Amino acid sequence: MRIAVFNQKGGVGKTTTALNLGAALARAERQVLMIDLDPQAHLSAIHGDAPGDVEHSVFAFYQDHRPLAEIMIEWPGIGRFVPAHAELIKVDSVFGKGPNILNKLNAGLNASTDQGNAIIDCCPFLGVLSLNAVFAADRVLVPVSSDFLSLRGALQIERTLAALEPVLKRRVERRYLLTRFDRRRNMSFEVQKRMSEHFGEELCATVISENVAVAEAPSVNRDIFSHAASSRGAQDYRALMEELTVTGWFV
Repeated sequence: MRIAVFNQKGGVGKTTTALNLGAALARAERQVLMIDLDPQAHLSAIHGDAPGDVEHSVFAFYQDHRPLAEIMIEWPGIGRFVPAHAELIKVDSVFGKGPNILNKLNAGLNASTDQGNAIIDCCPFLGVLSLNAVFAADRVLVPVSSDFLSLRGALQIERTLAALEPVLKRRVERRYLLTRFDRRRNMSFEVQKRMSEHFGEELCATVISENVAVAEAPSVNRDIFSHAASSRGAQDYRALMEELTVTGWFV
């Protein structure tokens, strides 16, 4: 299965969710491929040993037509990884928005021998790279920070996905995930209530609590399980993986 972790708003825990969902899957003995499709390359920075040259990044897949298998590296404890590079910022201007470029990631994954679970960390704006991820994905996971501005952003995402459906000729299956959920604040529960009203069963029952360990882990190049396995954050991401697995999101 291919999962795009996407939101047009930054600061909602998108990269953190991609990382820890992949790590949770690996600990459940499921095959995982992580793809960093964000020019900011935050996921690549967390990896710690990703090649810094553009020739060994996903940009080479777009620019030089290198197969994804040639640029994959190992992510110890998780699986395989396709790193990003800042040059990805040029993809929109260099390659345009024709059907070939919009479907390039899908074609590249189809040509790969990978038959496991691909987690795609998208960039926080709607462009060629994000569209590549959505077009290639079986499902879309939308992290939403537990505040009212992020709630408005989630409604925009819903409109965006709905607008893409005539092109894709299918409804994009998605789930909305509340992150940075603070049980000490009434606002978190109010946002949860409104999200439930808007999205119903497409809102994940699991929430990702505001947690120091979750925030700390990327700074030491670790996922939440290798950093603080007994933390509330680890419990939340394990619960998220289990919830999505029950609904058939992973193989």
